[in-house]
Amino acid sequence: MAKPDFIIIGAMKCATSTLHGQLAQQAGIFMTTPKEPNFFSDDEHYQRGFAWYESLFDGANPGDLCGESSTHYTKLPDYPYCVERLAAYLPNVKLIYVMRHPIDRLVSHYIHQWSQSQFTGDINYCVDHYPELIAYSCYAKQLKPYLEAFGSDAILPVFFEAIKANPEQQLSRIAQFIGYQHEVVWQHNLAPENISQERIRKFPGYQWLIESKLMSTLRRALVPESIRDKVKKNLTMQQRPELDSAHLARLTQCFNEDLLQLGDWLDLEINCANFQVVAQFDSPRLISGYQR
Repeated sequence: MAKPDFIIIGAMKCATSTLHGQLAQQAGIFMTTPKEPNFFSDDEHYQRGFAWYESLFDGANPGDLCGESSTHYTKLPDYPYCVERLAAYLPNVKLIYVMRHPIDRLVSHYIHQWSQSQFTGDINYCVDHYPELIAYSCYAKQLKPYLEAFGSDAILPVFFEAIKANPEQQLSRIAQFIGYQHEVVWQHNLAPENISQERIRKFPGYQWLIESKLMSTLRRALVPESIRDKVKKNLTMQQRPELDSAHLARLTQCFNEDLLQLGDWLDLEINCANFQVVAQFDSPRLISGYQR
């Protein structure tokens, strides 16, 4: 049975879904459905066994490069056995790690969790009470165990900002890294994820009451538009969340400490102030010297 040749390991809210979809469009590359098996991270999925995991690649043709994309793989400390499990089963796999400005990622993470009704307070409250918001943006801390387990040559760092600025170039970098022998084409007609939808708060029964065709038809027929608009407004985040000055200063200090380590590994001077510029124009490689 087939196994993955490469895995996009994160980070959450850094265009991993976009990359997964673009790679799936290239002839000779097979990407899993679901996009995020989370096999090595989530105990309930891991207990399904290797046969179940390998069955996700049954649709691949002989000679295809196979991949999956699970952002849970870089969500330490929440999934402490992930790296050990992955290294034991796929010691030669190629790993792609996508990063964006750590504060932008945190804000997007908050919006996502708010829309899923997982977070109830404002962003400043949640930064204090949900440590994963900070942890998942500490890229050096997330990368360190992978460097120790796989070595720097097995990991390709990619910047979200560079994907936005030059998607074709970044897709070509990834293709070369995973050993793809053909020209890649970025499919500009692929619909991006609906970012505005992430600001609509879900509730129990939302999918049936709001998204089903039957209920949508009934609402339009029976409920006045003014009432429908009022309900939608109440469920929608009206403005992008803003961090207050104290939280912003604390986060900037925290992330700059992590970026200092990351910069050493990438041979880049990078921090929260210059991240957008550096990330847009750099195509980094790890030079950490970690070797198995």
